[in-house]
Amino acid sequence: MGPTTILILGGVVAIILLVIGLIVTATEQKSLVDDRLEYLESDETGPIVPRKAVIGEWVGKQATRYTWGQSLGRSLARADIKMKVGEFILMTVILTLVGALIGWFLGGGSGIGKGVDSSQVLMGLPGIIIGGAIGFFAPTIYLKRQQGKRLLKFDNQLADMLSLMVNGLRAGYSIMQALEAVSRELPPPISDEFRRVVQEMQLGIPMDVSLDNLMRRIPSKDLDLVVTAMNVQREVGGNLAEIMEKISHTIRERVRVKGEIRVLTSQVMMSGRLLAIMPVAVIVLMYFINRQYMMRFFNPATRMFGIPALIIGAIMIVIGYFTMQKIASIEI
Repeated sequence: MGPTTILILGGVVAIILLVIGLIVTATEQKSLVDDRLEYLESDETGPIVPRKAVIGEWVGKQATRYTWGQSLGRSLARADIKMKVGEFILMTVILTLVGALIGWFLGGGSGIGKGVDSSQVLMGLPGIIIGGAIGFFAPTIYLKRQQGKRLLKFDNQLADMLSLMVNGLRAGYSIMQALEAVSRELPPPISDEFRRVVQEMQLGIPMDVSLDNLMRRIPSKDLDLVVTAMNVQREVGGNLAEIMEKISHTIRERVRVKGEIRVLTSQVMMSGRLLAIMPVAVIVLMYFINRQYMMRFFNPATRMFGIPALIIGAIMIVIGYFTMQKIASIEI
């Protein structure tokens, strides 16, 4: 990497950091003065806690104004990732820039400042796009995977939770005491979620509101059945232990059937993913191994055929992938 390249990258990074710093300073100046005035007017004598992660807090505050930011916050809570919305967004931006830089370097962009003409430098643009896309989508894919794994683990623990509640209710426990037993005896993630429900109820939040908050964090159909049964029993009465026992049996059967279906459809699911990943992986490898060959798709003489061929191939891959996933997706 030549000195011109280093100067260009350093200048771009410096400008980005300067703009971010000016925006954050202008936005947070008023709130910082208000915080100091509130501290002087209050009777507290403790030390001032220094502010941390100002940029992350500002980004998170701006993002939560919109629906996608609020949805991202719920997804982080469902995946039990100990990050704020602003921190996750900043991490995504940093990984995108790093991925684009690595792709640009591997794609031949490092030739700036070594007498390489502009046409050869433009050959690094596909590497920038590929690297940036990998860095951009990697955190989201990880978030979705963690969310799905945690939800699956919660569903598998739900039958044990109901059995524990049934035993507690038959032993004379109240619903509150049974939920406390669940939060103490069972492993995460179900113990963490019901511990939060118990803490909310201890702070004076009604049970139905606490359970609704639980439903927003854990979008499970089985949990919806349990919460509905508990709310109906509180309004009209009935033997909650017997109701929970029947629901527990139903959930155990559903978990068993889901496991059998997952085993039977796993081959189709993996085949769809493999067939969708293989063309993309071959294109990426060929770009870095034999760049001249892959650039024939973008040459002025052949791009009128190469670019439409790539677009049509991508559309067919996406259609085939979602078709196979839809075939293998069986609702219980």
